Amino acid sequence: MQIYKFNSILKPVLWGGDKLVAFKQLPPCSEPIGESWELSAMPGRESIVADGDDRGLTLTQLVQRYGADLVGEDVYRRYGDQFPLLIKFIDAKRDLSIQVHPDDEMARRRHGCSGKNEMWYILEADSGAIIHTGFNRTISLEEFDRRLADGTILDVINATESQPGDTFFIPAGQIHTIGAGNLLVEIQQSSDITYRVWDYNRRDANGNLRQLHMQEAREALDFNARNDQVLDKPCVGEGMTQLVACPYFEVRHLEFEHGYTIEQMSSHSFMAVVCVMGEVSLMAEGMPTAVLCQGETALVPAIADRVEMKGSAHLLLATVPTENQNH
Repeated sequence: MQIYKFNSILKPVLWGGDKLVAFKQLPPCSEPIGESWELSAMPGRESIVADGDDRGLTLTQLVQRYGADLVGEDVYRRYGDQFPLLIKFIDAKRDLSIQVHPDDEMARRRHGCSGKNEMWYILEADSGAIIHTGFNRTISLEEFDRRLADGTILDVINATESQPGDTFFIPAGQIHTIGAGNLLVEIQQSSDITYRVWDYNRRDANGNLRQLHMQEAREALDFNARNDQVLDKPCVGEGMTQLVACPYFEVRHLEFEHGYTIEQMSSHSFMAVVCVMGEVSLMAEGMPTAVLCQGETALVPAIADRVEMKGSAHLLLATVPTENQNH
């Protein structure tokens, strides 16, 4: 086994831009890139190992080959061969649609898959860039429908001017959208179920209005007020802060100027490492060194007891908490 790097999957979309190309130092692209999928087991869009003995394998094939040694004993017991997280970069040159995601119960009943809780970590934000998350007061279904009809739905959704380093947690059922000018990392459950509520009457490349999902959205939405937009970041160690802890994922931010050593949080989970600034060499006993540059992601197997990091970098570290861990 090794510390795995994967080929990025670039997704052109009508609201994308050119920041991802610059951030990841990619060759120029003629289309607006909205997303770069870094770690994905979604059918039809699976991450493929970039190098080493397992080069060419999909993430799912990797899990099937190594099981608990790769993803961790608790993760494998809960999810089997299904990798539980999806990690991507998002560049919103234009506003994304206003949307909501279903919880596990609704997603399994309607789609046969998991729901979608997610978090955002802001990398870059243009002056005045906005994140919309959660209703700013409790509203009724009748008011919701009326505001959609008259185009005032944003008036009842929290608007937060985003700054680099801000962290947002978006639980299933919470209305939200990424405003123009935000470049961010998204870490979420392995699900691609999105219900569009409003899309500014935009049309796709063929001139058609983009599909809305109003029946599903009404069922999924939490109409109660939320006032916890930007999350606090408590320090949990030298250079390390806690960003998000929920039953599906735990994400920490780590920064260092020379090096850092992590005694693997435990064999219960893998560790995904996202380099958001700088460059770092990752070393674990018996495994080749993996070098991560800004915009790259690596998967550290659960059996790596100790991970040495050399370089100067800012990293996001994502793991799956144990099933009985209290958050």
